[in-house]
Amino acid sequence: MKTDLVKEDKAYYSAKKEPDLRSFGPLSYLTITGQGEPAGTAFTRAVEALFPLAYGIRKIYKLQDMIFSVPKLEGFWWVDSDKPALDVPRKEWFWKLLIRMPEYVTVESVEQAKEQVIIKKGIQLVNDIHFETIEEGQCVQIMHIGPYSSEPETIAKMYAFMKNNNLIENGLHHEIYISDPRKTAPEKMKTILRQGVRTSD
Repeated sequence: MKTDLVKEDKAYYSAKKEPDLRSFGPLSYLTITGQGEPAGTAFTRAVEALFPLAYGIRKIYKLQDMIFSVPKLEGFWWVDSDKPALDVPRKEWFWKLLIRMPEYVTVESVEQAKEQVIIKKGIQLVNDIHFETIEEGQCVQIMHIGPYSSEPETIAKMYAFMKNNNLIENGLHHEIYISDPRKTAPEKMKTILRQGVRTSD
């Protein structure tokens, strides 16, 4: 048995270059929450804990001939302010980083993998990682192509679409990092931008 969520769930890991609506049911994730600028110290440490745990879980299931590929990094972003996020200093941004897990992964296997990661790699931060189910429901999404710094232009397209379709925010700003910034030129980077929505009253 082999699972590759990125290839198998194209509705989740793909998006058009123009905004459109999709709906997502309950899914399982490893998550870790923090505050600070993207790629800052806290963010980097969280990523460095999240991936070893994901691969530790993968190793447990591989021994049972249940092989899966570790999917893409994702993140929810928000600010504790009435100001637009871009008007808030980046060091004050909050994030929840996620890696999706196959539906057969259990709480027990996650806890087992945590123990192994702490013993083998000494990464105590894995104790701050949660295994949770998230259901976003109806979302507006779009594929952003280019550096992260140019995302506001693409986000503006999403909000124009929402306004034209009588939709308002219903959840946090969600990003799925399709491209690896270490291997991809900034102008070719692909990031899915997603926003939970509901009909305006």
